[in-house]
Amino acid sequence: MAGAESSPLTTYVVNTSDGVPGAKIALSLHRLDTNLMIWTMIGVGTTNEDGCCPGLISQEAFIPGMYKLRFETGLYWERLGKTSFYPYVETVFTIQNPAQKFNLPLLMSPFSYSTHRGN
Repeated sequence: MAGAESSPLTTYVVNTSDGVPGAKIALSLHRLDTNLMIWTMIGVGTTNEDGCCPGLISQEAFIPGMYKLRFETGLYWERLGKTSFYPYVETVFTIQNPAQKFNLPLLMSPFSYSTHRGN
């Protein structure tokens, strides 16, 4: 993973059912290979105690294209002793201007989730 200072893409997770950060959630970043139409994993990470995973990709590796973040939410809820409807959450998004900064938060409970582009 890239250093937090140089990463143009960040994320954080909030456990909205308990009102706490989503700590220790494994996640992976993928980019779509438009020639083969397959996803290529380009990085992995884990949210910290604050629910953040800041160093997802370096500025140099961040190029225009379609990306997805996959959050391993089922394992998180299982660790908390809760049942979850979603074994994982994938957020797919398109980057047209990689010079911009992007923050993609995930707000989740065992039976729902939402995301948006933050800044």
